[in-house]
Amino acid sequence: MSTLDVARAELALAVLYLNKAEARDKICRAIQYGSKFVSNGEPGTAQNVDKSTSLARKVFRLFKFINDLHGLISPPVKGTPLPLILLGKSKNALLSTFLFLDQIVWLGRSGIYKNAERTQLIAKISLYCWMGSSVCTTLVEIGEIGRLSASMKKLEKDKVWNEEYRAKLKNSNERSLSLIKAAIDIVVAAGLLQLSPKKITPRVTGAFGFTSSLISCYQLLPAAPKSKTG
Repeated sequence: MSTLDVARAELALAVLYLNKAEARDKICRAIQYGSKFVSNGEPGTAQNVDKSTSLARKVFRLFKFINDLHGLISPPVKGTPLPLILLGKSKNALLSTFLFLDQIVWLGRSGIYKNAERTQLIAKISLYCWMGSSVCTTLVEIGEIGRLSASMKKLEKDKVWNEEYRAKLKNSNERSLSLIKAAIDIVVAAGLLQLSPKKITPRVTGAFGFTSSLISCYQLLPAAPKSKTG
């Protein structure tokens, strides 16, 4: 491939990536938490960027609660243990509730819904739902990684190194990254709820949130096309 062809391919991937509403949301999330890290909760430009980006992100998530509502009522994958099914459904229910309540918070903070006190209460409840969904995600990923590890050990014992093994290894690596992200998000939610303000300061929340956002951005990257060699 010529240099121009490579540039075209890379630009096409960038366009494909940025056309995703989810990708734009996560980029804005990185900006939001990066600003929180810089401001450390102090008034100024960085805090203004944090607040305005947080409000703008809520527009990206309008009606997104339908995704997890669909996951909640969808049949589970065959062979999944009951505890993991229940944890997965709990995650869907909590995340769907968080995203639905977040729309009310957006109405309140944009001035459409006038009850500021109730908006603050709903915001707090929604964050607890998000924290709960992150806890459920963490437990689900731990369980699924354990199942994958057991099946991979069986393949290793039988000296089977095929596409199935490589697929399981890739799935395990992806789930490990999701586990790290979910664990980080628990800390971020605790910081936003000010459950431990002396330890989880705005700067700590910003650092963890920025890291989680970068992981999300990475997870949304499209697969690069394989180059053809002549």
